[in-house]
Amino acid sequence: MNAAEILSAVRQAGAALRVEGVSLVASNASRIAPAIKAAIRENKPQIISALLADGTACKVTIIELPQAQRYRKVFGVLQLKPPALVPVERWRQCVEDGKRFLAAWGSQAEALGWTTADLFGLHTPPERPHPSYRRLSRYDCTGLIWLLEGRPVVALTEATASIKGTTVNITVYRKHNKPALGRNGASKPVPQPEKKKRQRGFEPPALRDS
Repeated sequence: MNAAEILSAVRQAGAALRVEGVSLVASNASRIAPAIKAAIRENKPQIISALLADGTACKVTIIELPQAQRYRKVFGVLQLKPPALVPVERWRQCVEDGKRFLAAWGSQAEALGWTTADLFGLHTPPERPHPSYRRLSRYDCTGLIWLLEGRPVVALTEATASIKGTTVNITVYRKHNKPALGRNGASKPVPQPEKKKRQRGFEPPALRDS
């Protein structure tokens, strides 16, 4: 297939391609057949040239969607652009973590009842957020994938995910009863200030003049 035939097949599928920099952006990528996606990858330079030639220049690589049907739409949309009030670097990390998690745990997460909000949820920003507002700081509304930050999940249950840290430590993330503000929904106890112990039934001897 040449570039014109590929672009025609993409349009017939109800999808579209555009150019951003040196990358191709696909909208409605789930509608593109695997064979067409392969042809796009093999003919990327020619397709970019064709789009630029007809003025259809406008980065999202051809989207790879998970097998777990529950997460396909949300993860596909997430890859297109960062959500409002989320740093670009955190969005990129979330997309990478999402790909790894869904490849390894997507089917099991779906079977265990993890929802798209449990994995990719975010706090709904106020209409006029305060300058100090940080969307990812609302851990009670933040999904698991946003909190991985490159760390792998090593075990998954209906209510928890075990996350391997940079050392041998394992953090247990709990999807229910998360604090509104905190590191994450982990079961790791919050350090409490040390309380001074008071001895009972003892008083220092009174000082007497000799």
